[in-house]
Amino acid sequence: MLRTASRLDHIEPFYVMECAKAAAELARSPECAERPMIFLNIGEPDFTAAPLVREAAERALRDGRTQYTDATGLAPLRERISQWYAQRFGVQVDPARIVVTAGASAALQLACLALVERGDEVLMPDPSYPCNRHFVAAADGVPVLLPAGPEQRFQLDAAGVEAAWGARTRGVLLASPSNPTGTSIDPEEMGRIVRAVRARGGFTIVDEIYLGLSYDDRYGSSALVHGVGHGDDVISINSFSKYFSMTGWRLGWMVVPPALVGAIEKLAQNLFICASTIAQRAALACFEPESIAEYERRRAEFKARRDVVVPALNAMGLTVPVMPDGAFYAWADCSAHAASSWDFVFDTMRRAHVALTPGRDFGRHGAERWVRLSYANSLAQLEEAMARLAASLVAPM
Repeated sequence: MLRTASRLDHIEPFYVMECAKAAAELARSPECAERPMIFLNIGEPDFTAAPLVREAAERALRDGRTQYTDATGLAPLRERISQWYAQRFGVQVDPARIVVTAGASAALQLACLALVERGDEVLMPDPSYPCNRHFVAAADGVPVLLPAGPEQRFQLDAAGVEAAWGARTRGVLLASPSNPTGTSIDPEEMGRIVRAVRARGGFTIVDEIYLGLSYDDRYGSSALVHGVGHGDDVISINSFSKYFSMTGWRLGWMVVPPALVGAIEKLAQNLFICASTIAQRAALACFEPESIAEYERRRAEFKARRDVVVPALNAMGLTVPVMPDGAFYAWADCSAHAASSWDFVFDTMRRAHVALTPGRDFGRHGAERWVRLSYANSLAQLEEAMARLAASLVAPM
């Protein structure tokens, strides 16, 4: 019998996918024939790639432009990403600092492999996206989850980072806006965190894959601004999956300090060769004015959905203590209705035919109180789901 590596002991099951499988199985059953399952559990936009993007992919295939690219990505794509940072966020990013990757997951893996030694501790908030801590563990590091409640917007703050920093701490891994909460770190607080980490010789990695889907100007700035004048030492992770609606194309990027480009390129050459060439050529069309106009329309639609879902959840006692300012998630407290969010999710799936995600994936501190709802679904489906949830909560068990 093959013996698996001990590092797998530190990689927990991905419970989101277990719940998704259960929901899909129930959806195929006769029980759901007349009242189909409404899926609010997976973090995937219901919008697909914009028309110009699809046309660009078809053109690349038709013209046979599918060969390998440089490990760091197509130069024109890196330049367009750089221009987008200047236009959207007012920050100048040298295209040489941009590495195009096989999704944001590959970017996080590259960052962790380049920076984390065996036994190094990396601070991150609890709750946070589970795969992020597993990238640290896969690099033989130790993720340290710091409880972050609603008073902190479910995010780390500089005081918490300074208090938790120890002899083995190497850096912080943040996400703004966050999955599962949809909340961002206040820019001033982000600056304080970056300065605290810098003073201790550590690294700051910020997952910004939902930054394009920000609904509040106060939080819509990139953490990269805090590296300006300091060797551009903040590492930003981004993706074409969320704002650009290219989920499944497996295309992302990272912005790294100039001194780290060579190390990341070497790892990328050996581990990935390059990101999908077709996806890269298609992504060039993301930045055309017609495409941006469509993405902005979709962003407004997500905000409108949030403004329907969050008040409805609050009204039925599934309290969302911090209004999401980005992404497409609501982080709701279900403790008024159930002792276990895991049981609550499966009961809701069975009684209301609405699929949610329990909190246990996202952390350990009070996870049983919380459920994540994704409003990446049509407004009509969301309104129906809210009605079903409300009815199921007042009906006898």
